Amino acid sequence: MLASLADRRVKATRAELREALRGHLSDTHRFLLQTHLTQWDALEAAVKAIDRRVDKLIASFEQAARFRLLIGLLCKVPGVSKLSAVSILAEIGIDMSRFPTAGHLVAWAGMCPGQNESAGKRKSSRLRKGAPWLKTMLVQCAWAAKRCKNSYYRAQFYRLCGRRGPQKAICAVAASMLTAIYHIILRGTPYQDLGPDHFDRRSADAKARRLVVQLNKLGYDVQIQPAAEAA
Repeated sequence: MLASLADRRVKATRAELREALRGHLSDTHRFLLQTHLTQWDALEAAVKAIDRRVDKLIASFEQAARFRLLIGLLCKVPGVSKLSAVSILAEIGIDMSRFPTAGHLVAWAGMCPGQNESAGKRKSSRLRKGAPWLKTMLVQCAWAAKRCKNSYYRAQFYRLCGRRGPQKAICAVAASMLTAIYHIILRGTPYQDLGPDHFDRRSADAKARRLVVQLNKLGYDVQIQPAAEAA
């Protein structure tokens, strides 16, 4: 049990753990260790029992096959685990017809800021209350997605973090994830990551379009062609 616990939670080799445990263990130490291990075993048994209960409930659904399919698809989204996928589907369901657009779902979940405008100027405002359990789960998924290398969400977080702070940046990532989840559930299609260089590519394309518009205003007819193809 101790070796299993070390493999999951401690970044150390077994040899290092054995060396760290060398010393005098009193009866009190043994009692405390046994108490902690018993608590761990009880919690692990409770988690397994809950997982079995959730699987049984899913199997009883009329659309159990579609529910399981969507769980698998959502697990492909960076930062979303099986538990997260089940929790998200339990909160928003699998019928997206009640949300005309992804924006409606994001607003319903409370992942977009409320309107705060005065004298024609928009001011910063907090997120709406929305669905608290769903919002909490999405933010946790966003923090996990932020740690995924070579992902769009990681790039989005660091792009926004500098000027808006980590909390607003992670909420923006969570809103982007919910937008992707909406389309996955609606269409039943796999997740496709935009890539860590998405914003760099978008900036280059936008600049090229602006230059083309300026040249058109000067009376030139311009067609954009990649350099490799032009050669």
